[in-house]
This record gives sequence, structure tokens and C-alpha cells, in this order.
Amino acid sequence: MAKIIPHENALLGDTYYEVLHDTGLTILVYPKPGYSTSYAVIGTNYGSIDDALKVRGGEEEQLPWGTAHFLEHKLFESEELDAFERFAETGASANAYTSFDRTCYLFSCSSHFKENLEILLDFVQHPYFTEATVQKEQGIIGQEIRMYLDDPGWQVLFNLLKALYVGHPVRVDIAGTEESISHITADLLYRCYENFYNLHNMALAVAGNVTVEEVLAICDSSLREDPEVFVERPDKGEPKEIVRPVADQEFAVTIPTFALGFKETHDTPIRSTKERLLTDILMDIIGGETSALYERLLREGLIDTGFGYEYFTGPGYATVIFEGRSRDPEAVAEAIKEEIRVLRRDGVDPAEFNRLRKMNYGKAVMSYNDIDGLANGLVGAYLNGAELFEELDLYRELTVEDANEQLARQFLEEYSALSVVHGPSQAV
Repeated sequence: MAKIIPHENALLGDTYYEVLHDTGLTILVYPKPGYSTSYAVIGTNYGSIDDALKVRGGEEEQLPWGTAHFLEHKLFESEELDAFERFAETGASANAYTSFDRTCYLFSCSSHFKENLEILLDFVQHPYFTEATVQKEQGIIGQEIRMYLDDPGWQVLFNLLKALYVGHPVRVDIAGTEESISHITADLLYRCYENFYNLHNMALAVAGNVTVEEVLAICDSSLREDPEVFVERPDKGEPKEIVRPVADQEFAVTIPTFALGFKETHDTPIRSTKERLLTDILMDIIGGETSALYERLLREGLIDTGFGYEYFTGPGYATVIFEGRSRDPEAVAEAIKEEIRVLRRDGVDPAEFNRLRKMNYGKAVMSYNDIDGLANGLVGAYLNGAELFEELDLYRELTVEDANEQLARQFLEEYSALSVVHGPSQAV
């Protein structure tokens, strides 16, 4: 019998349910009564950084770059109607994505929820690969790879990652390379599927106009029982040093695109929720829309409103990235570094910290009205070993002392790199 664990949040007045299903799949259900739509996503702990297959007690097998993404594309196919065609018949909107650390399949619908969830669970559990269809897909994904080679925003990111990371596969495009995907076979896809798509390595999240009983009844009749397979994610042994401090590429752009990254060492494979929330606040303090630095750079014409930042983090990697367009990327990078030096010297202002902590807390509370974000957040939190409501409790507990301690470990100039994509006469 499935074990059901409720997770309650008094502030929101919401409860979501964690179901430990007999088949090994973890099911997460967030009912939102009164909503007109439902959203479901099933994810596996398998992404582009998983360039090796190692089952506990077995030998490690190297995999071609791009295998996880390739498998995502192929899983929609079947001997008859593919999954997209089946969803079209019910009026659902379906999609999938592969990130660095996971692969997810999803749909949203306003009716026929039972049929749509049955379709999702059916095609994810019934792979169909042949050498002929694999060869065809190699051509399709090859075109996709070439398309991204012409995208300056995509190139500036991966040029940065190649400058920062010595050997971690996060430095490689999620889709792989044309050469790497040429080594993918139907047999390899089945082997990866049987291990990474084991239900013990997956999670299903549903949010919206649903009940836990309704979802569980569909899962009971649709899921197969999987013997547990322990797939390991080997430590890549990435050093703290970077490869080079500057990466530049000539492109057909009128205004250079840049990305400044600060690589971090890591004592644990995955950053904690507390570390991620503190980093979000620190980035807001340094370069947020209300910061003095942002206003000055904008006033001087060194950035435009497309300037932004992110905490790029996952298993075995963590980098703070500031990015945008500028006629003088080096000047922007130096201004950001100087702002960090001053912040490190003077410490975080308590009033500014509390203002941004409350602002981010308010944004987090509002995000619980978005069922797409809820379902994806449930899967992401579970696969990272976290609990969805944890962030709301942490926001109320964070202190300026926590922020200063976090700052001491981050934004280190000696582990930073600047990536720029520029026009023919704009070399860095």
C-alpha cells in the first residue's frame, strides 16, 4: 500500500502530498481547488552532465555527450501514434526538456486529465528505438546543434563554462556535438533507459484541479513495478582553478554580448536551499534593478535593461553569472568586481538585506499561484533532496550575518572569467 505524507504550510493554507508508491516512483500532488487547469511533469535524475553510466557494484561506462537529450527526443515515438499526436487528440499541451541534471516530460490541460496522465505514464514507460529512427534523429539534432552555434547568447554561456571548468561535463552543450551523437545507437538508448528511467530514479508531480486520490488511482493502474537500480553519479573531481580568465569569439553582432562568471568550489555535490536563497539576495544587492551599480551602468550606457544574473548551480558545479550586452564589457566586469570588493570590505548593509529578503520572500509566496512552476518546483526539489516549502521557512530565518558568511565564500576574483561575443572590430 502506498504511503502518503502530507506537507503543510500554514501561511499559504496549502498542503501537498508525497506518495511513496509501491512501484518505486515518488508521486507529488499539489491540489489547487478552483483552478481550471492541471499540470503534470515526470522527471528522471538524468541530464546532460551524466556522461557516464555506473550502476552500484558495476563498471563505469562512458556515454556520448548529448545522450540524455537524444533519448528525450526519441521517447515520444512509438510504433503507432507518437505521444504528441495522442495529446493533440485530447487537447492537451505537451512538451519535454533536458537540462544539465534532469530530463522531464510534461503536459497541461483543462479537461481529460485522466486520459492525459495515462498517456504520459504510458509513453514514458514504453520506449521504442530502432537503428533507422536513431539515424534519422541524428540528422535532426545535428541541425539543432548547428542552429545554436549561430546563437550569440548560447555561445557566450558555453564559452564561459569552457573557460571556468577544466573537465566537468557542464562545459559541454546539452545536445552534445555532431561528432558525439554519431556514436549513439538504439542499443545504447535502451541501456540508458533501463537504468536512468528506473522508477526509483524518477518523480511525478501534479498540480492544479486534482486530488491525491484521483492521481493515485491512475498511477495504480498505469505504473509497472520496477526492480530498484542504484545508478551512481560519480564525482567529476573538478579542481577549484579555472582554465583561463578571458574567452572571446567573433560574431555578427553590433553590440557585444558578455557573461562574467565566478566559479565556486564545493564541499557538497549540491548547494543547499539556504545557500541558493542567500546568493539570490547577494546578487540583488550587487546588480539588482534597485542597486546603485545598475543605475550607474544604465545611466552611462554601459548596459541595457537586458542585464541580468543567475546562480548557475547543480551537481558538482556552482557559478554566479552576470550577463547582458555592452559596448564595453571589460568596463562592466571591472565595475561589478569593484562593487563586490566594496561589499566585502564594508559588509552587507542590514537594512538593504532585510528589504531584499522581504521582497524575495513576497515573490516566493506569489509563485505558489503558478501551477506550472509548482509542479516543476516539486520535481526539482525532490530530485535535489529538498522540500518545496523549505524556502518559505528559510526566508524568515535568514540574517545579515548569514549573508556576510556566504559572501566570504563567493564572488572570488581569482576564480572568475569573462566571456565576450563581439563584432569583427570589437575584440576584447
